[in-house]
Amino acid sequence: MVKQKSFWLGLLIMIMIIGACSNAKDAGESSKEDNDMDENEAQELAYNPPSLDDLDPDDPKTEYVKYGEELFNETHVVLDEYVGNELSCQSCHADGGLSNASSMVGVTTQFPQYRPREGVVFTLEDRINGCMMRSMNGEKIPQDSKEMRALISYLTYISEGIEVGEEIPWRMLNTMKEIPEPDVARGEELYQEKNCLSCHAVDGSGTGANTGPALWGDDSFNDGAGLARMVKMAGYLKNNMPPGDEFELSDQEAADLAAFILSHERPEWESHDKDWPEGGRPTDIITKDRREKIREGTFDWTEIENIIPAKK
Repeated sequence: MVKQKSFWLGLLIMIMIIGACSNAKDAGESSKEDNDMDENEAQELAYNPPSLDDLDPDDPKTEYVKYGEELFNETHVVLDEYVGNELSCQSCHADGGLSNASSMVGVTTQFPQYRPREGVVFTLEDRINGCMMRSMNGEKIPQDSKEMRALISYLTYISEGIEVGEEIPWRMLNTMKEIPEPDVARGEELYQEKNCLSCHAVDGSGTGANTGPALWGDDSFNDGAGLARMVKMAGYLKNNMPPGDEFELSDQEAADLAAFILSHERPEWESHDKDWPEGGRPTDIITKDRREKIREGTFDWTEIENIIPAKK
């Protein structure tokens, strides 16, 4: 009888232990699921760059940050000896690089990075000078100069609160991965219909670096710049133009406008043969020979891998 009671008591204890373990496991799994949900909800990084109004006037860095903002916004004026056209950093990155569509917020956390176009690891200083030579069609800023220190200080300040290597949802958006086959004649019509000429002038020479930068000609970017690629120009137009009505253009309209803009002459990059030294050169770069063929109507758009041929 005593043995029988002991048996049932032992069985009851085992059941209680197993139940407790099961509940603990369920609680652990539930907690893990809750944590995963919290992580997913937190993945979308908040867009909240600091204001320059919050700078401490007594901090020696403040002078550099403010000078860096001036350099960014008025590059062609303040750094005229290094700039070969009439563009500023703000010409492409509106509102001092704070515009969501082409933001510079967080850029300092993404370097150093490997650059296939140059075939080397770039620092942020290298990247700035890449823009100076290509987009500004100019010269490198000395890396130990006050100007370079100021630009880095400004970009670092507007990137505060973002971790190194963090996934930034608002960066690298201006690429159209699949481009409808462009109609250049339609692009010319759209240039007038969308009133692009009110900011960029009838001849594409622009009305000002920050009011309407030159889209082609001597005062625009050279054909080694990123915007000389169809995927970049079409994507930029889609995401940024016209101001106030971004994303109004269809993919086809953006492609037509991009082809029309890139069909015009612009400064030439003299080192095309040195770009992409490890291979993988994109097929959508619009160089001088292609510009001529596009204007003549003889360019075969299927040479560009990203182009979706028009239905005949």
